[in-house]
Amino acid sequence: MTRDENEKTLAAEYVLGLLEGEDKTEAERRLTSDAAFARDVETWRTRFMAFDDATELRPASDALWRKIEAAIQAPARTPATQSAWSRLWGNIGVLRAATLAASFAAILFAVGLGVAIRKAREQPVMVAVLMDGTRPGAVVHAFADGRVVLVPLTTINVPEGRVLEVWTLPSRERGPVSVGLMSQARTLQLNLKDLTAPRVDQLFEITLEPAGGSPIGRPTGPVLYKGTTSTAL
Repeated sequence: MTRDENEKTLAAEYVLGLLEGEDKTEAERRLTSDAAFARDVETWRTRFMAFDDATELRPASDALWRKIEAAIQAPARTPATQSAWSRLWGNIGVLRAATLAASFAAILFAVGLGVAIRKAREQPVMVAVLMDGTRPGAVVHAFADGRVVLVPLTTINVPEGRVLEVWTLPSRERGPVSVGLMSQARTLQLNLKDLTAPRVDQLFEITLEPAGGSPIGRPTGPVLYKGTTSTAL
């Protein structure tokens, strides 16, 4: 699913009232600051309007319904021989209700499928717990869409004039590669765009480096936390 499709799915979830907590708050904030998202919400509101009991009904013209009735009318039968199914099929009110119900079910299915796909993409496919030997200090999450995010689990003391640098070891031949820099422990999306997706047992570590990062492109300071990736449960 593309980013645009994710955005449209999120807008549909908001209109249907499926968002809760922080997701709902974030969507409401974006309504006032994100014009594209606001347009998506308005589009879905218009599509769902036909299924809103609070909305004024806008029936089709009499001419259109006469054409529909003529197209579906079965050969004439006496009341005694007309089957229950034929009477039901010939009832344009029932047919209209069934058509609306089927359309609404199709929309809900599409939205539900989008939600399921989006939720699946939000689950990491690999994780690495970085430890100082005995205690965990951060977790690296690798997602199916290529994002790799570091989440700190504890406060890390960073002396003045120093920074935290995140490294990974894609292969022994290439050696350690810097994938992130931060002045204090925080959630950080790592930059692995020039590397292949993380594999099982790939090393990640955090070192203490001079301001601006390692001057030689390799770790120079002490290793504070390290760990290897494994497949997420």
